[in-house]
Amino acid sequence: MAEDSDAEKTEPASAKRLEQAREEGDVPRSREVATFTVLMAAGAGLWVMGDMVIRQLEAVLVSGLTLDQEQIFNAEVLLRRVVKDLVQVLLACLPLGVAVMVVALASPLLVGGWLFSAKSFTPNFGKLNPAKGITNMFSKNALVELGKAILKTVVVGFVAWLVVLKYKDAVIGLSVEPLRLGIAHTANMLAAAFMFIVGALGLIAAIDAPYQMWHYADKLKMTRQELIQESKESDGNPQIKGKIRQMQREMARRRMMADVPTADVIVTNPTHYAVALKYSDDMRGAPKVVAKGTDEVAAKIRELGKEHKVTLLEAPALARALFKHTEIGDEIPEQLYAAVAEVLAYVFQLRLFNRGGGNRPVEPKQLDVPPTMDPLDPAYIPKHGKPTDLNNGAPA
Repeated sequence: MAEDSDAEKTEPASAKRLEQAREEGDVPRSREVATFTVLMAAGAGLWVMGDMVIRQLEAVLVSGLTLDQEQIFNAEVLLRRVVKDLVQVLLACLPLGVAVMVVALASPLLVGGWLFSAKSFTPNFGKLNPAKGITNMFSKNALVELGKAILKTVVVGFVAWLVVLKYKDAVIGLSVEPLRLGIAHTANMLAAAFMFIVGALGLIAAIDAPYQMWHYADKLKMTRQELIQESKESDGNPQIKGKIRQMQREMARRRMMADVPTADVIVTNPTHYAVALKYSDDMRGAPKVVAKGTDEVAAKIRELGKEHKVTLLEAPALARALFKHTEIGDEIPEQLYAAVAEVLAYVFQLRLFNRGGGNRPVEPKQLDVPPTMDPLDPAYIPKHGKPTDLNNGAPA
């Protein structure tokens, strides 16, 4: 069952998949929207410019049927006259043709947008496969196209029938109207009938456009495995990246451990936390944290400290505060200056005692650690700036 689930295309197409499809010339398209917009533009153009076009064509027709003696007996003159009339016809229809062409070029912006792909011109001999052609004939998309064709026939036929009923009496009355008035009346009826029928196609286009968008998104859906594979190709194998991050952490830990022997003191919790501090007279600023860690890392820091005779001091509150508020290489916070100064004074006095001078210093027990810096103190103020009585999961 798990394998079957993975094989199902349930995930939306990624941005890379959509871009690849577009490069291959595959974008959503709605023929119904294109047909509707072009026909509506043609009908609107005839409605607005029809009178002007008809007058110009009428003038050309009258001119074409009026011949003088020179034109009848001189073929060259007659040819020039025919060319002139053809140019006038083209000029009369040019505004309407330009309007329709502009709409035809702009209609793809409604669904899918403009696209030019050289791959669309590449021959695909797989389309000549008869078996694949027969399969496409009985596919879900073919059934949808059949349904749309039937719906268009029904809708357009019904609207045409209503138009015929509306103008039936007017058509019969054309026989008694004067010629010019009858022609104008006929043109108006044809234009109105055309607009009504094209308007019916608008209903089909309004249904087809969302369907084509949904069908396109559904066609490009991906399986989970495809998404994972694409992520590996784009961003690298997560396992390899995880291994690299692990190696980076190990290298950082080794560098940190190499600095432990140079520390002046290691402040412990005593078992959960360990923070190694370093300070020397030639250093500018406050003491710095050279290593820190919890649990196993803390144990390793303590072990290295003992091995290299670095002073270990149990100061739970200070260890927690240093671990929480510093990173490796940082100077200690100003709020902990007093506590760390007391620790370093003890360390330097202990060194002097070990070299045979003075009395053995007393190990500091009550260090001045502000309650707002200790994660286990009820008055601790986390980064959001509000006191809390929680210990944030930190070990005691």
